[in-house]
Amino acid sequence: MEVVVCVKRVPATAGKITLTEDEVDTKFLSFAVSPHEECAVEEAVRLVEAHGGSSTVLTLGPAEAADQLRDALAMGIGEAVLLETDGTEWDAVATARAISDAVSARREQGRGLDLLLFGNESADTGDFQVGVRVAHALDLPCVTGVKALQIADGRAVAKRQVGSGWEVFEVDLPAVLTIKEGINLPRYPSVPGRLRAKKKEIERIVPERRPAGPERLRLHLPPEQERGVQILGTGPEAAPKVVEILREIGVMAQ
Repeated sequence: MEVVVCVKRVPATAGKITLTEDEVDTKFLSFAVSPHEECAVEEAVRLVEAHGGSSTVLTLGPAEAADQLRDALAMGIGEAVLLETDGTEWDAVATARAISDAVSARREQGRGLDLLLFGNESADTGDFQVGVRVAHALDLPCVTGVKALQIADGRAVAKRQVGSGWEVFEVDLPAVLTIKEGINLPRYPSVPGRLRAKKKEIERIVPERRPAGPERLRLHLPPEQERGVQILGTGPEAAPKVVEILREIGVMAQ
């Protein structure tokens, strides 16, 4: 089984994001992989462990995104591909085009593909689009929001949770699946795994950026709201003033 899993470098959820007049200031941020995509990486590792074959992790981002690829390699993914950008933000359309181009090139080189896994959505923009757009570009079946997965006889049985029940989809391979958090519990990379990941070569490709639709030109900070503090008094002498203000704002009847 040949599995490719796509991940995205996103700010850590506990990090503090600072806005400037033109951009998001990331110098005090740490970065990670989206939680849904961590589960997609774990699922790829488990599938290869169970069925044999190979796994590849792919991301589009700046050179620093190699750190997230090495985290996936440390978890047990076999190969890594970085679609290296200059750090500018790519919308879902341009991202999907770059990924589909890279996957198509791999297939033309004779490299197999049975499953192409994505996280259900990224933790920063939450577009819910990239996996579906890539599936459409490659003319592959796609199931989103997958919470359970079985592979047998060249077919994928993917389950999506709906209310108190499940929707079950059977699709022929190759296929695109977007994985939802909760399908598994991602393993923590071991120290030997991290040491091996540091030595592995990461394939680097510079993709062509082909945006479509509206683009973000700049960020606009909202105007700061003026704030003030009025000292009403101290002790019991402040009580009449408090009552007066409560009546002014309509909390107490006149």
